[in-house]
Amino acid sequence: MLHYPGGGPPDPPNDGTGLFTIGELARATGLTVRTIRYWSDEGVLTPVTRSAGGYRLYDAESFARLELIRTLRELGLGLGHVRAVLSGEQTVAEVADAHVAALDAQIRSLKVTRAVLSTVARRGSTAEETTLMNKLARLSAAERKRIMEEFVAELFHGLDTVDPAIEERMRSIAADLPEDPTPEQVDAWVELAELVRDPEFRAQMRQVVEFNAADADRSLASGRATWFPMRLVQLGAEARERGIAPESPEAEAIVREVLGGGDLTEVLERMESASNDRLARYRELLTRMKGMEPAAAHREEFAWVVAALRARAAG
Repeated sequence: MLHYPGGGPPDPPNDGTGLFTIGELARATGLTVRTIRYWSDEGVLTPVTRSAGGYRLYDAESFARLELIRTLRELGLGLGHVRAVLSGEQTVAEVADAHVAALDAQIRSLKVTRAVLSTVARRGSTAEETTLMNKLARLSAAERKRIMEEFVAELFHGLDTVDPAIEERMRSIAADLPEDPTPEQVDAWVELAELVRDPEFRAQMRQVVEFNAADADRSLASGRATWFPMRLVQLGAEARERGIAPESPEAEAIVREVLGGGDLTEVLERMESASNDRLARYRELLTRMKGMEPAAAHREEFAWVVAALRARAAG
């Protein structure tokens, strides 16, 4: 027995016979004859008998089934699900739950499509760029995670003396698109995915990690490698604020603090490897993926320190 909200379906037509043709059902429900015939052909609305002339005939229960079929179809359920409900294999609630999950997946896909198209329109992308962007944006969360994990694993492979704070920060990076990505986040993910797959960039990042691993003084507290760049920013900012030119004698004290007793050429090489624009861009993309405003890259401050070291190396 089928149950309906509100007490039951509309009353079927009444001609005294208790049986109705497809035409009569169509007039009573507002559905087309073609639609009702199709549902009958698909086995979701079975006639109870046929007339002497071979016409399909339906009873009041068929009329009730028809109303339920129309409701479920208007909600977007396929005939397979409708058939399962009518046969008692699944309840309406069970089918609705499955349909909600399917709709959620479709909505997520449409949101990605919208974001990709917005990015394409904004960037004026070529057909090739659009294809790549769509492909990268539609990677599953697991695939996106795998790309980043493989990148980080390559950076630290065979290096067991890296500052633990640096390694932990890199391994905990969660670069993934949210369920409702903005065009800017899709744009950031596409650029990030291309960047971490670039052999030249991977080599640059590996060099930075190798420099950290090669530090001789492992007695320093964990996290010094994250503290040191902040000190460089402070030194560079103070020097620029005071108008000190990198090649001037006044910069000597700052250079000595940067060197910390180390070899000038070696420190300069490390500074150049860790302060290039592509690494700064990498950090910016990660923060944008998380929906945050990128932190300042302090390019000018690092550039001042590097210029000051270069001036001494050249001298």
